[in-house]
Amino acid sequence: MRKTQNSQLDHDREKAKNVDMVNRPPHYTMGRFEVIDVLEDWAPDDPHIWTTLKYLARYKHKGAPLQDLEKARWYLDRKIAQLKKNPDTQSG
Repeated sequence: MRKTQNSQLDHDREKAKNVDMVNRPPHYTMGRFEVIDVLEDWAPDDPHIWTTLKYLARYKHKGAPLQDLEKARWYLDRKIAQLKKNPDTQSG
């Protein structure tokens, strides 16, 4: 049993060495599409929506799901307040 645990630890350490936290962090590359590609396509010039989507995309994968959902809500609430204040900005 101990040998199996050590083998798993060795495997996990080796996997961690190969992770590129700058260019391809696992919390943004966990699905079929890389999050940056989706964000650039869906919200290229809307930082509030961009950031909301970023936190929603990673909330299960970064270790603090509640915090990430609260951050997403903060950015979404800010966007909603912006739209209420400036109704002319509500187009597309």
